[in-house]
Amino acid sequence: MTAESLSNQELSAQDLIGPEVYLLADLLQKKGWLLEVYLLADLLQKKGWLLATAESCTGGMIAAACTDLAGSSTWFERGFVTYSNQAKTDMLGVEAALIEQHGAVSEAVARAMAAGALGRSKAQVAVAVTGVAGPTGGTRGKPVGTVWFGFARPGSADPLTSEVCRFEGDRAAVRAATVQHALKRLVTLLQQKP
Repeated sequence: MTAESLSNQELSAQDLIGPEVYLLADLLQKKGWLLEVYLLADLLQKKGWLLATAESCTGGMIAAACTDLAGSSTWFERGFVTYSNQAKTDMLGVEAALIEQHGAVSEAVARAMAAGALGRSKAQVAVAVTGVAGPTGGTRGKPVGTVWFGFARPGSADPLTSEVCRFEGDRAAVRAATVQHALKRLVTLLQQKP
């Protein structure tokens, strides 16, 4: 098969399914979380809710994934990038003593970050992530790939939830997996009845 015939086949596929769908498929291949963003946007818009993010180890990647979708201002309220401990305290109101006692990568801090994002925004739902993306910074108790998630959703049976994941791979892989997991869990939580 020549490059020209391959190119003709690709154009033929694009013509067959339409340019918009072809471009969407290309985007889905490049960004595995785009489908979750579409689902999240739909769920939030149907509820008339806004989302806030509080991110440490991802440095704003969840907010970026959300705002990659045109029209996201109708459902995405704001993102807090709180990479340092001081930023967690200043921007989200996470008590310095809590960070000192449990460490920045902990359930207590993830929950406080989610609650802080909700309390310092106009959002009705929030996600927070704090973790060790690597390649350094890991310990025996918190190895590289450890990420704590916090979710705030007032009005539900459990308005503040948290969970921990341990992702494999290099820094980029850990951060990408964190974004993917955060978006999937938000979709799942929003699909649950209050």
